[in-house]
Amino acid sequence: MGRWHDKYHNFDDDNDRDDDADEYGFGGWNYYRENRPRKVANGLKTKSDRGAIGETWWSKRWVAVLESFGMGTRLTRGRSYARQGQVVSIDVEPGIIKARVQGSRPKPYDVKIKLAPLSGKDWDNVTDAMAAQAIFAAKLLAGEMPANIEEAFATAKVSLFPTSKEELITKCSCPDWANPCKHIAAVYYILAERFDEDPFLIFKLRGRPKEEIIQTLRSKRAETMPVETTTAKSTGPTAKAEDAILLVENPATFWLAGEALATFTVRPVAPAVEKALLKRLGAAPFNVGSQNIASLLDKAYDVVDVTARRKMMEEE
Repeated sequence: MGRWHDKYHNFDDDNDRDDDADEYGFGGWNYYRENRPRKVANGLKTKSDRGAIGETWWSKRWVAVLESFGMGTRLTRGRSYARQGQVVSIDVEPGIIKARVQGSRPKPYDVKIKLAPLSGKDWDNVTDAMAAQAIFAAKLLAGEMPANIEEAFATAKVSLFPTSKEELITKCSCPDWANPCKHIAAVYYILAERFDEDPFLIFKLRGRPKEEIIQTLRSKRAETMPVETTTAKSTGPTAKAEDAILLVENPATFWLAGEALATFTVRPVAPAVEKALLKRLGAAPFNVGSQNIASLLDKAYDVVDVTARRKMMEEE
């Protein structure tokens, strides 16, 4: 894992000199006192004050990968910075993360983290693997990250997450030469919670924004769907008149259920993706009062589900 500097030096993690330390002390010897970072108004803070950071499997995976690289206490100090709200801003673009982190000096430090995007050919292979499995496509189209999505990347012989610290090229404008400095480490943890909020952000970092992946999956899934055919009996010009029952001819019996209803049964099962259609459509373009109609439908579907299951149990 590199730093964009003219030279590279690691200070001992327990006695490092950085932006928050007095480097000179008595006679210029290696004595220092650590200063507190300046507080940030409305800084980006992690949700958790203690314990693990990240709620979803993919954000936890990101943290676990970073911690497996043996970065020492720097990650611990960065985690404290992230929990204190020292990260001022963060922006994720294909191949690069740009952030600003406040230390003890007046001006926040500029942080950049590079992770090489996958090539167009690699992404084509990955989306082929995604589209080949209906559950992958269904969950992604609904805005969810499948738990075994890394299999699609493994099929394409690439990795969604970095596999070594050398893949992460970092830069911080602070005077600390250690890598990662605590400012870079703080961004790592804030990024984990950004992944919680938007599972497609890791894809964007790897070179493909959400909209492009969704469009590609829809196109590739459409190519694999069987073409529906119609028969002459139902739509063709030779269809017999008796095959169609016209409302005008049977007004009295039109709404009668018929004998088939007596043997009709429903056995609902949990779908692979809960409320997939609502998730796929997103927020509606209008509200009812102060609430978006999509959130109201979400609650209505829950009521219908509970009522239907209760009714089914009563009948059994």
